[in-house]
Amino acid sequence: MSTIAEKIFARASGKGEAEAGDIVMADIDIAMMHDLTGPLAVESFEKIGTEKVWDSTKIVIPFDHQVPADSLDSANNHILMRKFVKEQNIENFYDVKEGVCHQVLPEKGHVIPGTVIVGADSHTCTYGALGAFATGIGSTDMAMVLSTGQLWFKVPETIRFNVEGQLKENTSAKDVILNIIGQVGADGATYKSCEFAGETISKMSISDRMVLSNMAIEMGGKTGLIEPDGKTYDYLKDRVNGENKNRLKAFIEKSNLKSDLDSPSLEIMDIDVSELEPQIACPHNVDNVKPASELGDV
Repeated sequence: MSTIAEKIFARASGKGEAEAGDIVMADIDIAMMHDLTGPLAVESFEKIGTEKVWDSTKIVIPFDHQVPADSLDSANNHILMRKFVKEQNIENFYDVKEGVCHQVLPEKGHVIPGTVIVGADSHTCTYGALGAFATGIGSTDMAMVLSTGQLWFKVPETIRFNVEGQLKENTSAKDVILNIIGQVGADGATYKSCEFAGETISKMSISDRMVLSNMAIEMGGKTGLIEPDGKTYDYLKDRVNGENKNRLKAFIEKSNLKSDLDSPSLEIMDIDVSELEPQIACPHNVDNVKPASELGDV
């Protein structure tokens, strides 16, 4: 009787079980910071006094927010981060040409279902589309992760959006998530694990699923999770390498990474999108969502 989030934290904490509301110290599988948030984390890490990061193979650093450098300050940030990468022997450094961080990590095979991923960026929840508990953290929290490889969490409750219906022409995953945010509000899922399930989600591509997970934070969610399936495996199988390839195959074949519907911490919200039309988020809040047909004069 556990949710996906509870099952992931049961493993990551080494406790064997975890329930919503528990405070756990979790092992971190991947830590991501980019050129904008990374410098603050590095400065805090150096203040701690730890000479070496806990595991240089589990740290991913993409340059994507201020590229090319648009000011002297951002250029100095790049210099600081390059120095850190060299000193700490960070293997997974992606320079300015690689792309946006939330695309880079999945594309380069750093996201595995069932893992815990933290990033110094609020939209780190994107990786939940591949079945990882992924969430944004602050730069000082990232400094502790760099030093210890662990971070404490309060295991979140889960709200499961059960989405059914065939999307109409010219509607997409973005319309689905905007409609959900419009219904629950910008703070309607605060510190909850947002699960996206149902036939509509099953039919979506990984790219479309990433749109849903990416915007979980826009309704206050801690993460945005989608149960891994055959599409998850097909997307990742040629992207992961070495030990992770075997880990991925075994995980997909043997894991039961799905929420038990009788879990006491699970809330279910049924949504029919068969009549959904394109949605627009209007000023000045993300939950001020209206159908495009009501905004013909814009």
